[in-house]
Amino acid sequence: MEKKHIDATLVFLTLALVIFWLVMMSSVSVYWSNSLTEKLVNRGILEESNNYYYLIRHIKSIFIGVVALVVMTKIPYRFLEQHAKHIFWACFILLLSVLFIWEEYNGAKWWLNIPWIPSIQPVEFMKIGLVIVLAYFIKKKRHLLDDFFDGFVPFFFLAGSVFLLLILQPDFWSILILAPVVIALYFVGGGNSKYLAISIGISLLGAMTVYGIGKIEIQNSEWKNTNPLSYISQRVDNFIRDNKELIEKPNPDGKDYQTKQGLIAIGSGGFFGLGFGKSIQKFGYLPEVQWDFIFSVITEELGFVGAFVVIMFYLLIVYRGFLIARSVKDPFAQYVAFGITMIIFVQAGINMWVNLNIVPLTGVTLPFVSYGGSSLLSMLMCVGILLSISRHREYRPQKITDIFSSERRVTL
Repeated sequence: MEKKHIDATLVFLTLALVIFWLVMMSSVSVYWSNSLTEKLVNRGILEESNNYYYLIRHIKSIFIGVVALVVMTKIPYRFLEQHAKHIFWACFILLLSVLFIWEEYNGAKWWLNIPWIPSIQPVEFMKIGLVIVLAYFIKKKRHLLDDFFDGFVPFFFLAGSVFLLLILQPDFWSILILAPVVIALYFVGGGNSKYLAISIGISLLGAMTVYGIGKIEIQNSEWKNTNPLSYISQRVDNFIRDNKELIEKPNPDGKDYQTKQGLIAIGSGGFFGLGFGKSIQKFGYLPEVQWDFIFSVITEELGFVGAFVVIMFYLLIVYRGFLIARSVKDPFAQYVAFGITMIIFVQAGINMWVNLNIVPLTGVTLPFVSYGGSSLLSMLMCVGILLSISRHREYRPQKITDIFSSERRVTL
């Protein structure tokens, strides 16, 4: 008999992160809210400036996201299985539309601009759609997954079609999130290890090719480099520099400014931090901290202790996700739960590593914490799907090693 209760621990962990960031937003967004609203006043869009622009918008996003979480919790995962192809194609068309009707922000064309509705970032929902269709594929073709033409090629063709659209935007940072998720799904589904090694090798070769192309200067009539991939090579070059050199001898072009200020914020926090609301970097030094560099300000205000607590929350969410995946018998539910948990794990890890300059600057948001309606909505939808699957748990692993103890071809 199926259990009907959801994973209450996962609900608590998720809402704790959301509420935590809501409190932090009231502090870190004041400067940038005032700066933005002053510009809107000068353009005649607003009557007066205020310090709560981002906070109010974030509260609205939380409300929409929580409603979406509840709705996804009520939708049986079998509905997602029945409509896996439709969900994928709907997300695919949205992502394709970005190439024709986009809204540009800071040079990126990742947002879909549709009249009368807020701008959305389709790739955030494509992450969910891709996991669902790949889980559906694995369940249907599990016995053929280690075959090159019947398993490996169509599996990576699905993922490759999404990657191609992201390359055309260009949005290589989303590929950085999705590639490990796709490879992990192929592995746990029972894919051929030899083909898996080949796919990893191709991915590395592709990354080096993109870096090499980005190093080529394409100058226009004004002698400016117009190579659309140059920003990638610049960020990689900044990354491979020594952190001390990066802070003491910044590049004249200012391309490493954000990374430098992030490291200063983390270093200033020390063990216990400067105290809540006492960040210095949020006052214009660290650009728009409510997005991808929020972890640096969290560390500056709350120190190593606060950062450690945040990291533990993410690890516990990931643990609950893997626990749910291991506790259901249906292969589709297993792979969806695993894939969604991997998205949260990889995205959170990349964001924190960027703040620590362990990986190049990417613009990847911190799940449940960074400002951004599409990101928050998609992450809460992911949790809603996990909670829906958790209703169908049939047994509970007794320890964490049991999550990964079974045969790779059957379960996780």
